[in-house]
Amino acid sequence: MKELKELVFNENNIQLNGNLVKGSILPEKMAELGRNITIQADSVIEGAVYSYKLEIQNGKTEFHGPVFTQLELFVNSDALGDIIFHKCVGSANSVVSRATKCNLSFYSDINAKKVTLFNAFVAGSIYADEVTLQNCVVIGGVFSTQTADITNSIVGTFNSPSVKVADQLIMLLPSAFSVEKIITLPGTKFYNLSLADLGSLYKGSKQTPNSGRIEMDINADEIKTVLTNNETQKTLRSYTVVGKVLAADLMDIDKFQNHFLLTSASLGSQLLKNYDLGLNSKGETVTITTEKIRSFFFDILNGKIEIQYIDGKFNLSEITGKMK
Repeated sequence: MKELKELVFNENNIQLNGNLVKGSILPEKMAELGRNITIQADSVIEGAVYSYKLEIQNGKTEFHGPVFTQLELFVNSDALGDIIFHKCVGSANSVVSRATKCNLSFYSDINAKKVTLFNAFVAGSIYADEVTLQNCVVIGGVFSTQTADITNSIVGTFNSPSVKVADQLIMLLPSAFSVEKIITLPGTKFYNLSLADLGSLYKGSKQTPNSGRIEMDINADEIKTVLTNNETQKTLRSYTVVGKVLAADLMDIDKFQNHFLLTSASLGSQLLKNYDLGLNSKGETVTITTEKIRSFFFDILNGKIEIQYIDGKFNLSEITGKMK
């Protein structure tokens, strides 16, 4: 990033363009609670941010502290460059980005009433009433109290009363949940990567035999549970491959390094040191960084990294024989 100009301000409307803010942007008096912030381009804010409305017109832009908006956090649809939030982001109303040409990254959780994201990476989880995702990667979970609309995305898991899925949905954890039956558009595909050898794929090595992605049948892999007490009754549907994962757990799947990779990704910028997954085929150390993890999962989503299929079949006598 080019050399930035430091900025001193006390105005009700703040515009940043090529500026470095070394402290926080927080209200000091009642009149500043309605202050709007506009990031035009090439700016870095090192502290926390509170704004009535925060608009980002372009990257490169970085927020190193937590961000909260009263009305909206909005990224312009024609924004370019990298836009990075290193800490948690919250809004009393909405977090919205329909930009498809910028690299939008959240290295922690998002919490708002409504979250709409296109082409975004979220290292943590999303908590909202309504969530809309398109071409996104969420390492954690999508937890909504009303609806989740997911198109061509990777998520760790999801839990929502109503879920709509289109194109493809790739899950990183064995199970996900809804109250109503999932609505899908014709041709929608569901995949689960619980038994994929993500560690080898990340290193560019050969995938372990008997590892791979599982194609899910959203009807056959659904388990419907009815929970009741003296006063209420609640239906919960889970979509799971946990039976196959439990069988695989009798074998050695720690060598996949999936848990380590996903945990490192979800911690994002909270990691106090850099970790590695060992050596690749060239004898080079493969480090784990949030930037590399972002590229890795988007390459999976876009088909640049091909994951072999696993048929889910196993011989129980062979597994138990290894345990004697």
